[in-house]
Amino acid sequence: MKQLEVQIMGQSYLLGCPEGGDSRLLEAVEHVDTAMCKIRDGGKVRARDRIAVLAALNLAFDLADRGTRTPPAPAQGVPSADHDLLLTSLLNRLDVALGDDGRLI
Repeated sequence: MKQLEVQIMGQSYLLGCPEGGDSRLLEAVEHVDTAMCKIRDGGKVRARDRIAVLAALNLAFDLADRGTRTPPAPAQGVPSADHDLLLTSLLNRLDVALGDDGRLI
């Protein structure tokens, strides 16, 4: 497994990345960074842990909402009955990625 150094809200993270997954990971980092910066720039929440939780919830809600409007195609390998499992997996991956930083989640 390869590692990529990324920036989220101005802080560096070294993340594990499966071979060939660079673009997907960087896209995910961009989504998380954008979501967190938007919350921070809104001015009402300053604590990084709260920003991270709100961003994760917003992204998970968007993902779930997208699934209820247009079910994923079978070719994607994600049947609609597995949305809860997919969301749980996403949140677990966020916990692993951010878990070593005492200032976050």
